Amino acid sequence: MKLLWVLGFMGMVLYRTDGFADVNGTKEEDLHYTESNVYGYGPNGYGVFSRPLMVGLTLINGAAATGAVCLDGTLPGYHIHRGYGSGANSWLIQLEGGGWCDTIRNCVYRKKTRRGSSAYMEKQIPFAGILSNKAGENPDFYNWNRVKVRYCDGASFGGDSQNEAAQLYFRGQRIWEAAMADLMSKGMRYANQALLSGCSAGGVATVLHCDEFRAMFRGTTRVKCLSDAGLFLDAIDVSGRRTLRNMFRRVVSLQGAHKSLPWSCTNRLNPTLCFFPQHLIASVKTPLFLVNAAYDTWQIQASLASPTADPNGLWHECTKNHARCAAWQMNFLQGFRNQMLKAVSGFSRASKNGLFINSCFAHCQTERQDTWFSQDSPHIGNKGIAKSVGNWYFNRVNIKAIDCPYPCDKSCHNLVFR
Repeated sequence: MKLLWVLGFMGMVLYRTDGFADVNGTKEEDLHYTESNVYGYGPNGYGVFSRPLMVGLTLINGAAATGAVCLDGTLPGYHIHRGYGSGANSWLIQLEGGGWCDTIRNCVYRKKTRRGSSAYMEKQIPFAGILSNKAGENPDFYNWNRVKVRYCDGASFGGDSQNEAAQLYFRGQRIWEAAMADLMSKGMRYANQALLSGCSAGGVATVLHCDEFRAMFRGTTRVKCLSDAGLFLDAIDVSGRRTLRNMFRRVVSLQGAHKSLPWSCTNRLNPTLCFFPQHLIASVKTPLFLVNAAYDTWQIQASLASPTADPNGLWHECTKNHARCAAWQMNFLQGFRNQMLKAVSGFSRASKNGLFINSCFAHCQTERQDTWFSQDSPHIGNKGIAKSVGNWYFNRVNIKAIDCPYPCDKSCHNLVFR
């Protein structure tokens, strides 16, 4: 399989133009973009888009002085495309996703990839979806200053520790601070509008850092946050255990992430639980919008029915293609959707917050052009994701969109895996 471009998704998933994928693991989020993603071809061939803007990598040269380095000690970086016109003083920051590393062995492996070292990062990446520079593909944010902050720490920009024996630097919190300081020095301090976003592990980071982001700006600046596919649930898996809680516990412990977790959560809950956005979202003071698939494919594959939780492979076909799920398996997944809706019930009551939870088998819908904004993009009622986010951000409409249960939504771009 020929790989063209790389952005983020958990599970080392390789998409092809026929919409199928190969899954080579579940712990590291790693979407290798081919034409199907860059140009917006969805699982059923949705839409054809113009070639995306390619944006170069900028290393943060002053980061090493504060210890803000990737797992292997290299400099962190980001990709930036400057805004213009009405968007010249508006800033969109997107935090890259890419799973987590929860053991020394995993992190040593990770530091030899672009998820742990800038030495392996692409020199250019495509800006599509919410990062697109075309009004017809990204109507509300196309002419903003748009930034993709690369992810190379393995703890959702949250760790602050190191392991000298393994030569590992767990400096996610410092990378976050260094990136924001560098961008502030390049004009972000004068922003009249700012949006912090992120997908998957980057969606977790968005929730963790949302109020910190707000505190960087003047009181007159409109600041909001958008978490895409970041609502990871502390759910019981098909074996009756909690696979994801165990992994998050190891991440928090190994990387010293407890130091960076919001006190509003850690003063009442165990730090591991405070790595789950479901326990954080209600206390985030800054307006926050959640985009999430009710049947999140990564959570199904790596949390609910991982190979460890399903050693006999009873869920193997179901996790690859929802059409192969038996009735009892769909009942289990409907229970997961109910848990997600319960988790956002308090959050949704605040008028400042927004929701778009569609009943799709998907993961990360703001980065792909076909799911973000296209003629056939997913919708709830008469609103798609891009329009819903824009209406919420600009206070045009109060958005609390929750889809009816599967299989009612025919607009989904469901992911199917090989």
